[in-house]
Amino acid sequence: MTIDRNAANEAARMLWTCRERGTVIDALPDALRPQDNASGYAIQAALPDVAGRPVVGWKIAATSAAGQAHIQVDSPLPGRILDSFVHPIGSTLSLAGNRMRVAEPEFAFRMRADLPPRASPYSADEVLAAVGSLHPAFEAPDSRFAAFASAGKAQLLADDACCGQFAFGPAAPESWRELDLAAHPVAATVSGADGAVRYTRDGEGRALLGAPLVALTWLANELSSLGIGLRAGDWASCGTCMVPLEVKPGDRVVADYGVLGKIEIGLAE
Repeated sequence: MTIDRNAANEAARMLWTCRERGTVIDALPDALRPQDNASGYAIQAALPDVAGRPVVGWKIAATSAAGQAHIQVDSPLPGRILDSFVHPIGSTLSLAGNRMRVAEPEFAFRMRADLPPRASPYSADEVLAAVGSLHPAFEAPDSRFAAFASAGKAQLLADDACCGQFAFGPAAPESWRELDLAAHPVAATVSGADGAVRYTRDGEGRALLGAPLVALTWLANELSSLGIGLRAGDWASCGTCMVPLEVKPGDRVVADYGVLGKIEIGLAE
């Protein structure tokens, strides 16, 4: 049975308070804990009103088999991006209260047309036609659960799919539409406060359910099935293209997407 609206609002308020204070909980109280995906989605849907912030897009968590295994789920998870979660590229993002302490280079899209809910699934071609631009991006994810890896799918949905802070880079050249994004490489460098390189890591687009457009199509159809849909102007950040980058305050992270652009963020306490 899906959680009622009052309980969903109360659960969302508890998770929002954790986000604002940089605190965590072991689990939602029994009376508020979602027992199925529908209840988790209902709590997530209450987040914008509880926060008093508009939704400006969506993220996808766990777009790789390894990512799904890590948080013990059987599918990707969509989450709402509120306007206060988005920072200019080049910003220094605060890690205060963040226990994941990772940065994720992502492929993100900006929609130019609506993909409203409908009975039949959207094809990849239909989704591609609705995309306005492609952007290199970062997410610094986080969870409001102390043991997020074992919180369970319903609670992770309630917690906005571990949604954290985002920085979206400039639009890539329009020639991205002719590229094989699945095979497109991304090289990341993590440097310490002294400027010395701590380590590097590589990834590619196929980490996102096989390809960034496959992930975006999954998102469009998942939101359609929920009666929501993607809207013109929405961001859609489609998941990390490499093993998440372990970071600490003082680090700077550069992700080089080749012809698609190079982006950078800093991290602070």
